Amino acid sequence: MRSFRPAATSSCGAVLVLLCVQASPAAAQCDRSAFRIVLDVGHSPESPGATSARGVDEYRFNLSLAGVIETHLVRQGYAETTRMLSDGGRAGLGMRAAKANALAPSLFLSVHHDSVQKAYLKTWMVEGTERKFSDRFKGWSLFVSQANGRFRESAAFAQMLADRLLAAGLPFTRHHAEKLRGESRPFLDAERGIYRFDELAVLKATEAPAVLMEAGLIINRDEELLLSAPERQDRIAAAITAAVDDFCSAQAGP
Repeated sequence: MRSFRPAATSSCGAVLVLLCVQASPAAAQCDRSAFRIVLDVGHSPESPGATSARGVDEYRFNLSLAGVIETHLVRQGYAETTRMLSDGGRAGLGMRAAKANALAPSLFLSVHHDSVQKAYLKTWMVEGTERKFSDRFKGWSLFVSQANGRFRESAAFAQMLADRLLAAGLPFTRHHAEKLRGESRPFLDAERGIYRFDELAVLKATEAPAVLMEAGLIINRDEELLLSAPERQDRIAAAITAAVDDFCSAQAGP
């Protein structure tokens, strides 16, 4: 794990030379009350996403974590935080970016939970029902689209968020770079778990700086339990809130 360098020093790495997190006095210039954040709750009841090792829909994890993140941000003074819900299906996917753009956010974060490709799945019994699981991988991952009109800022926020998550003792997963169908995502920053996903509609069509976060692997039996626990959700939310502070301060300038 790479060490986290506090905001008083430069946090720019060799791979991403973007926006540096500067000294903490800049935090006073961040107008939290005017900084508008959209938290996109990934998937929907009609299209619930991945299924956890114990048979729980991803959407339930996304909705729960987004609520905790929203609470942390509002308590920190980000009153203009919106938890955005969308309908399922192709039409719902196409409308996410449009709904977000209508809110004119300063930052867009899509909240998801992760799984693996079929090649890694095994079976086990949960209360008499056969379920799929994989304990091979664990950890979060971040995605940005180079097709986003504010890619530079998107990548900068992803860098800041990755640093805060690592500082909280939360490792990232490398499995999206595996040479498998459905993966093979190129790293934008292999030291921080940041991937490129240029064609992802919710990122490329959003007019604000945009990042998609996979908070962890719910297909991993141990990590599923951790991700459903308030302690882990609070750690993730606190890291996100700190990264938003970093980004808001950098946007405000010296």
